Amino acid sequence: MADKTFHVAMYPWFALGHITPFLHMANKLAARGHRISFLLPAGTLRKAEAFNLHPHLITFITVIVPHVQGLPLGAETTNNVPPPLHPLLMTAMDLTKPDIEACLRQLKPHFVFFDFTCWLPALARKLGIKSVLYCASSSGTIGYFSPARKICGRSLTGLDLLQPPEGFPSSSIKLRAHEARGLAALAAMDYGSGISFIDRHLISLSECDAIVFKTCKEIEGPYCDYIRNQFNRPVLYAGPVVPEPPKAVLEERWEKLLSNFEARSVIFCAFGSECVLEKGQFQELILGLELTGLPFLVALKPPTGAETVESALPEGFQERVKGRGLVHGGWVPQQLILRHPSVGYFVTHCGSGSLAEAMVNDCQLVLLPHAGDQIINARLMSGDLRIGVEVEKGEEDGLFTKEDVYKAVKSVMDQGSELGKETRANHAKWRQFLLAPGLDTSYINDFVLELNALL
Repeated sequence: MADKTFHVAMYPWFALGHITPFLHMANKLAARGHRISFLLPAGTLRKAEAFNLHPHLITFITVIVPHVQGLPLGAETTNNVPPPLHPLLMTAMDLTKPDIEACLRQLKPHFVFFDFTCWLPALARKLGIKSVLYCASSSGTIGYFSPARKICGRSLTGLDLLQPPEGFPSSSIKLRAHEARGLAALAAMDYGSGISFIDRHLISLSECDAIVFKTCKEIEGPYCDYIRNQFNRPVLYAGPVVPEPPKAVLEERWEKLLSNFEARSVIFCAFGSECVLEKGQFQELILGLELTGLPFLVALKPPTGAETVESALPEGFQERVKGRGLVHGGWVPQQLILRHPSVGYFVTHCGSGSLAEAMVNDCQLVLLPHAGDQIINARLMSGDLRIGVEVEKGEEDGLFTKEDVYKAVKSVMDQGSELGKETRANHAKWRQFLLAPGLDTSYINDFVLELNALL
């Protein structure tokens, strides 16, 4: 089968942060002649079509999302609802199972790529289809919650998660008390249809035909080896899956703003499409950026309880930073902004997509994880790879101050400090590695061969 093309169905979790990496992979496979049937909620179709580089091979199939009591009418993705309602959205996705079965019976793909729908491996097996768990989270995150934690039927506690599980690769991944408590609560919570968050993932990992990570052996090899041993499943590397450089040009308003400043002088701060800060932390963040004295562009959702970002700004803030600082509450073209020559620093929530975009651009990283796998991602970046500096937070309460933000930015600004020199050198090294001609192609080609070997 090595020289034959195959047909892949894709059904990612109803979150833009999951749909987007699946689309990047769809483009990589379609570029090699493979056919993709991409199942997604109707409301995301327009956004998804903008990413489709091979419309003759990538076909979108819209899925009707059933209404679940407690969800707003028409809610289809995590972008439409606050985090406490995400389990209800997962329940709605689970209710699509009969439609997905009918669709797969008709399509007859060779593979189905999935992530949160833990019932798909059993369904695929029944239909003679190979199920591939395409992980949006890092292998370090998945491995940290492995079955090696023998907890005898009880739920994970914060105390359990303070240290990695037995046999976990030696690394910089350690959790603080507030992080361990938060992740334990997330792992144990009902995440749709009465299935806990961690059980949903463990079922998927244990029953799929292959586990795929969007990474390289050189970066996450030890964690992938650990997962292979834990779950006795093939673990495949898709490579960095670096998004194609955007063909669009930066909108005039952003180009005009950024071009006012010297090369590599602007701090860009963005926390993705879903992260919402408490008002106090929102204010500490932007006051910390003000303290740096550098120009900055902040793109954040309004904090909790605020209708707009403007209404949440500290008193006198706008007047003080006029001409050098802007806080924007809407969407911005992150990939294009990171590529702008004036942008020198990126304050990120450490979502996998944002880190992938940052690593191939020439900006210094300030890491401010918010929740979930972002925490493990931040430790990988600041500890294992040493290509960013994390903002310090309180051990117990997880809160940061404007001084903590200033200190982290200052440490990557200071070209004379050992830490500044180290992070710059390491970022340059990994950027060169990821952009090396042929790296992405080589990984995807090997990935295709390994998929064919599963058939």
